[in-house]
Amino acid sequence: MKLLVSMGCVCADFHNEKVRGNATDRVQCDEIWSFVGAKQGQVDHGSAAYGDAWTWVGIDAKKKLCISYFVGPRDAGSAWEFMNDLAGRLIDRVQLTTDGLKVYLDAVKDNFGGDVDYGQLVKLYGNDPRNKNAPASVRYSPSTCVGCKPYAMIGDPDPKHISTSYIERSNLSMRMGMRRFTRLTSAHSKKIENHGHAVALYFAHYNFCRVHTTLRVTPAMESGLTDHVWTLEELVGILEKREQAAIAAGEMKRGTYRASDPNISN
Repeated sequence: MKLLVSMGCVCADFHNEKVRGNATDRVQCDEIWSFVGAKQGQVDHGSAAYGDAWTWVGIDAKKKLCISYFVGPRDAGSAWEFMNDLAGRLIDRVQLTTDGLKVYLDAVKDNFGGDVDYGQLVKLYGNDPRNKNAPASVRYSPSTCVGCKPYAMIGDPDPKHISTSYIERSNLSMRMGMRRFTRLTSAHSKKIENHGHAVALYFAHYNFCRVHTTLRVTPAMESGLTDHVWTLEELVGILEKREQAAIAAGEMKRGTYRASDPNISN
Protein backbone atom coordinates (compact mmCIF):
# COMPACT_ATOMS: atom_id res chain seq x y z
CA MET A 1 0.00 0.00 0.00
CA LYS A 2 2.88 2.34 0.74
CA LEU A 3 4.21 1.71 -2.78
CA LEU A 4 0.76 2.34 -4.25
CA VAL A 5 0.57 5.70 -2.50
CA SER A 6 4.04 6.74 -3.67
CA MET A 7 3.44 5.53 -7.24
CA GLY A 8 0.01 7.16 -7.33
CA CYS A 9 1.55 10.49 -6.43
CA VAL A 10 4.37 10.22 -8.94
CA CYS A 11 2.04 9.03 -11.73
CA ALA A 12 -0.29 11.98 -11.10
CA ASP A 13 2.68 14.36 -11.30
CA PHE A 14 3.97 12.62 -14.42
CA HIS A 15 0.59 12.85 -16.18
CA ASN A 16 0.24 16.50 -15.20
CA GLU A 17 3.66 17.35 -16.68
CA LYS A 18 3.77 15.06 -19.71
CA VAL A 19 0.23 14.97 -21.14
CA ARG A 20 -0.02 18.56 -22.35
CA GLY A 21 -0.18 20.35 -25.69
CA ASN A 22 -2.21 17.52 -27.20
CA ALA A 23 -3.02 18.09 -30.86
CA THR A 24 -6.34 16.47 -31.70
CA ASP A 25 -9.68 17.40 -33.19
CA ARG A 26 -12.10 15.08 -31.36
CA VAL A 27 -12.46 14.46 -27.61
CA GLN A 28 -15.03 12.34 -25.80
CA CYS A 29 -15.81 12.70 -22.09
CA ASP A 30 -17.79 10.72 -19.57
CA GLU A 31 -17.94 9.93 -15.86
CA ILE A 32 -17.79 6.45 -14.33
CA TRP A 33 -19.23 5.52 -10.93
CA SER A 34 -17.57 3.78 -8.03
CA PHE A 35 -17.73 4.21 -4.27
CA VAL A 36 -15.44 4.49 -1.27
CA GLY A 37 -16.16 2.72 2.01
CA ALA A 38 -19.89 2.33 1.39
CA LYS A 39 -22.50 3.21 -1.19
CA GLN A 40 -24.03 6.65 -0.86
CA GLY A 41 -27.32 5.34 0.50
CA GLN A 42 -25.53 3.57 3.36
CA VAL A 43 -23.44 6.56 4.46
CA ASP A 44 -24.30 8.42 7.65
CA HIS A 45 -24.87 12.13 7.25
CA GLY A 46 -21.68 14.08 7.88
CA SER A 47 -19.34 11.27 6.77
CA ALA A 48 -17.76 13.02 3.77
CA ALA A 49 -14.98 10.43 3.45
CA TYR A 50 -17.38 7.68 2.30
CA GLY A 51 -19.88 7.40 -0.52
CA ASP A 52 -19.99 7.79 -4.29
CA ALA A 53 -16.73 8.51 -6.10
CA TRP A 54 -16.98 9.48 -9.76
CA THR A 55 -14.03 9.43 -12.15
CA TRP A 56 -14.38 11.99 -14.94
CA VAL A 57 -12.35 11.06 -18.03
CA GLY A 58 -11.59 12.74 -21.35
CA ILE A 59 -9.94 10.79 -24.17
CA ASP A 60 -8.68 11.55 -27.65
CA ALA A 61 -11.18 9.79 -29.93
CA LYS A 62 -8.51 9.07 -32.56
CA LYS A 63 -5.35 8.36 -30.58
CA LYS A 64 -7.17 6.92 -27.53
CA LEU A 65 -4.96 8.94 -25.17
CA CYS A 66 -6.42 9.77 -21.76
CA ILE A 67 -5.95 13.54 -21.81
CA SER A 68 -7.52 14.38 -18.46
CA TYR A 69 -9.13 12.67 -15.48
CA PHE A 70 -10.61 13.88 -12.21
CA VAL A 71 -11.91 12.01 -9.15
CA GLY A 72 -14.71 13.66 -7.22
CA PRO A 73 -18.49 13.89 -6.80
CA ARG A 74 -20.88 14.07 -9.74
CA ASP A 75 -21.71 17.73 -9.43
CA ALA A 76 -21.18 21.12 -11.08
CA GLY A 77 -17.95 21.79 -9.15
CA SER A 78 -16.30 18.60 -10.36
CA ALA A 79 -17.51 19.20 -13.92
CA TRP A 80 -15.94 22.66 -13.85
CA GLU A 81 -12.61 21.43 -12.45
CA PHE A 82 -12.50 18.61 -14.97
CA MET A 83 -13.23 20.85 -17.98
CA ASN A 84 -10.75 23.44 -16.73
CA ASP A 85 -8.00 20.82 -16.65
CA LEU A 86 -9.02 19.37 -20.03
CA ALA A 87 -9.10 22.74 -21.77
CA GLY A 88 -5.63 23.58 -20.45
CA ARG A 89 -4.13 20.48 -22.07
CA LEU A 90 -5.43 21.10 -25.62
CA ILE A 91 -3.86 23.38 -28.21
CA ASP A 92 -6.42 23.27 -31.04
CA ARG A 93 -10.13 23.80 -31.40
CA VAL A 94 -11.77 20.42 -30.86
CA GLN A 95 -15.11 18.74 -31.29
CA LEU A 96 -16.13 17.76 -27.78
CA THR A 97 -18.83 15.20 -26.96
CA THR A 98 -20.37 14.31 -23.61
CA ASP A 99 -23.56 12.64 -22.47
CA GLY A 100 -26.59 14.68 -21.50
CA LEU A 101 -25.55 15.46 -17.91
CA LYS A 102 -26.70 19.04 -17.39
CA VAL A 103 -23.67 20.28 -15.44
CA TYR A 104 -21.44 19.81 -18.49
CA LEU A 105 -22.87 22.73 -20.46
CA ASP A 106 -21.89 25.56 -18.08
CA ALA A 107 -18.52 23.91 -17.40
CA VAL A 108 -17.75 23.80 -21.14
CA LYS A 109 -18.93 27.39 -21.66
CA ASP A 110 -16.82 28.71 -18.78
CA ASN A 111 -13.60 26.94 -19.78
CA PHE A 112 -13.75 26.77 -23.59
CA GLY A 113 -15.85 29.83 -24.29
CA GLY A 114 -16.86 29.78 -27.96
CA ASP A 115 -13.64 28.07 -29.05
CA VAL A 116 -15.12 24.57 -29.20
CA ASP A 117 -17.62 22.55 -31.21
CA TYR A 118 -19.60 20.88 -28.47
CA GLY A 119 -22.29 18.24 -28.83
CA GLN A 120 -24.21 16.09 -26.37
CA LEU A 121 -25.43 12.55 -27.01
CA VAL A 122 -28.59 12.15 -24.96
CA LYS A 123 -29.60 8.54 -24.34
CA LEU A 124 -33.21 7.49 -24.00
CA TYR A 125 -33.90 4.69 -21.52
CA GLY A 126 -36.76 2.28 -21.02
CA ASN A 127 -38.05 1.10 -17.65
CA ASP A 128 -35.46 1.06 -14.87
CA PRO A 129 -34.99 -2.56 -13.69
CA ARG A 130 -33.33 -1.39 -10.49
CA ASN A 131 -36.58 -0.56 -8.73
CA LYS A 132 -37.69 -2.71 -5.82
CA ASN A 133 -40.43 -4.45 -7.81
CA ALA A 134 -38.07 -5.79 -10.49
CA PRO A 135 -37.25 -9.52 -10.45
CA ALA A 136 -33.95 -10.44 -8.84
CA SER A 137 -32.52 -11.65 -12.16
CA VAL A 138 -32.44 -8.11 -13.58
CA ARG A 139 -32.41 -5.85 -10.52
CA TYR A 140 -28.70 -5.05 -10.82
CA SER A 141 -28.74 -4.67 -14.60
CA PRO A 142 -28.59 -1.21 -16.22
CA SER A 143 -31.69 0.30 -17.77
CA THR A 144 -32.30 -0.59 -21.41
CA CYS A 145 -31.17 2.12 -23.84
CA VAL A 146 -33.91 2.49 -26.44
CA GLY A 147 -32.32 5.27 -28.47
CA CYS A 148 -29.90 8.20 -28.67
CA LYS A 149 -30.31 11.79 -29.85
CA PRO A 150 -27.36 14.05 -30.79
CA TYR A 151 -27.64 17.74 -29.97
CA ALA A 152 -25.37 20.58 -31.09
CA MET A 153 -24.78 22.76 -28.01
CA ILE A 154 -21.93 25.14 -28.92
CA GLY A 155 -20.32 25.90 -32.29
CA ASP A 156 -20.80 23.59 -35.24
CA PRO A 157 -20.10 19.96 -34.25
CA ASP A 158 -20.22 17.31 -36.99
CA PRO A 159 -23.34 15.21 -36.22
CA LYS A 160 -21.67 11.95 -37.27
CA HIS A 161 -18.98 12.46 -34.63
CA ILE A 162 -21.34 13.28 -31.74
CA SER A 163 -20.60 9.95 -30.12
CA THR A 164 -19.45 8.53 -26.79
CA SER A 165 -18.56 5.05 -28.05
CA TYR A 166 -14.82 5.30 -27.38
CA ILE A 167 -15.09 6.77 -23.90
CA GLU A 168 -17.68 4.15 -22.93
CA ARG A 169 -15.28 1.42 -24.11
CA SER A 170 -12.61 3.13 -22.02
CA ASN A 171 -14.94 2.92 -19.01
CA LEU A 172 -15.23 -0.82 -19.57
CA SER A 173 -11.44 -1.12 -19.62
CA MET A 174 -11.31 0.71 -16.29
CA ARG A 175 -13.77 -1.71 -14.70
CA MET A 176 -11.87 -4.68 -16.07
CA GLY A 177 -8.44 -3.29 -15.17
CA MET A 178 -9.07 -2.03 -11.64
CA ARG A 179 -10.46 -4.35 -9.00
CA ARG A 180 -11.71 -1.35 -7.01
CA PHE A 181 -14.27 -0.65 -9.76
CA THR A 182 -15.78 -4.15 -9.76
CA ARG A 183 -19.46 -4.07 -8.84
CA LEU A 184 -21.14 -6.21 -6.15
CA THR A 185 -17.92 -7.14 -4.36
CA SER A 186 -16.07 -6.02 -1.24
CA ALA A 187 -13.05 -4.95 -3.30
CA HIS A 188 -14.01 -1.26 -3.22
CA SER A 189 -11.61 1.39 -1.94
CA LYS A 190 -11.72 2.16 1.76
CA LYS A 191 -10.06 5.60 1.47
CA ILE A 192 -10.61 8.24 -1.21
CA GLU A 193 -6.88 8.97 -1.33
CA ASN A 194 -6.01 5.37 -2.20
CA HIS A 195 -8.82 5.29 -4.75
CA GLY A 196 -7.27 8.33 -6.44
CA HIS A 197 -3.79 6.81 -6.35
CA ALA A 198 -5.08 3.66 -8.07
CA VAL A 199 -6.72 5.74 -10.81
CA ALA A 200 -3.50 7.74 -11.38
CA LEU A 201 -1.45 4.55 -11.63
CA TYR A 202 -3.98 2.99 -14.00
CA PHE A 203 -3.91 5.89 -16.46
CA ALA A 204 -0.11 6.13 -16.46
CA HIS A 205 0.00 2.43 -17.35
CA TYR A 206 -2.84 2.82 -19.88
CA ASN A 207 -1.20 5.72 -21.72
CA PHE A 208 2.43 4.57 -21.72
CA CYS A 209 2.63 0.79 -21.04
CA ARG A 210 -0.46 -0.89 -22.49
CA VAL A 211 -0.50 -1.52 -26.24
CA HIS A 212 -3.90 -0.59 -27.64
CA THR A 213 -5.31 -3.46 -29.68
CA THR A 214 -6.59 -1.16 -32.45
CA LEU A 215 -3.59 1.17 -32.66
CA ARG A 216 -0.97 -1.60 -32.21
CA VAL A 217 1.02 0.91 -30.14
CA THR A 218 0.38 2.69 -26.87
CA PRO A 219 -1.77 5.86 -26.89
CA ALA A 220 1.31 7.85 -25.81
CA MET A 221 3.26 6.58 -28.83
CA GLU A 222 0.37 7.40 -31.17
CA SER A 223 0.26 10.91 -29.67
CA GLY A 224 4.02 11.46 -30.03
CA LEU A 225 4.70 11.60 -26.29
CA THR A 226 7.17 8.70 -26.41
CA ASP A 227 8.84 6.49 -29.01
CA HIS A 228 8.53 3.08 -27.33
CA VAL A 229 6.32 0.90 -25.13
CA TRP A 230 7.18 1.56 -21.51
CA THR A 231 7.84 -1.30 -19.12
CA LEU A 232 6.65 -1.35 -15.51
CA GLU A 233 10.31 -0.99 -14.52
CA GLU A 234 10.48 2.30 -16.42
CA LEU A 235 7.32 3.53 -14.74
CA VAL A 236 8.62 2.67 -11.27
CA GLY A 237 11.93 4.22 -12.32
CA ILE A 238 10.26 7.65 -12.32
CA LEU A 239 9.63 7.25 -8.58
CA GLU A 240 13.21 6.12 -7.96
CA LYS A 241 14.67 9.08 -9.86
CA ARG A 242 12.50 11.59 -8.01
CA GLU A 243 13.27 10.02 -4.65
CA GLN A 244 17.01 10.13 -5.38
CA ALA A 245 16.80 13.77 -6.45
CA ALA A 246 14.82 14.72 -3.34
CA ILE A 247 17.19 12.79 -1.06
CA ALA A 248 20.20 14.48 -2.63
CA ALA A 249 18.56 17.85 -2.04
CA GLY A 250 17.83 16.91 1.60
CA GLU A 251 14.08 17.30 1.08
CA MET A 252 12.97 13.79 2.13
CA LYS A 253 13.89 10.36 3.43
CA ARG A 254 13.83 7.31 1.18
CA GLY A 255 10.37 5.84 0.53
CA THR A 256 8.38 8.92 1.52
CA TYR A 257 7.73 10.61 -1.83
CA ARG A 258 4.56 12.68 -1.90
CA ALA A 259 3.05 15.03 -4.43
CA SER A 260 0.00 17.22 -4.69
CA ASP A 261 -2.52 15.66 -7.06
CA PRO A 262 -4.52 18.21 -9.07
CA ASN A 263 -6.70 15.40 -10.47
CA ILE A 264 -8.27 14.36 -7.16
CA SER A 265 -10.91 16.43 -5.43
CA ASN A 266 -10.54 17.16 -1.73
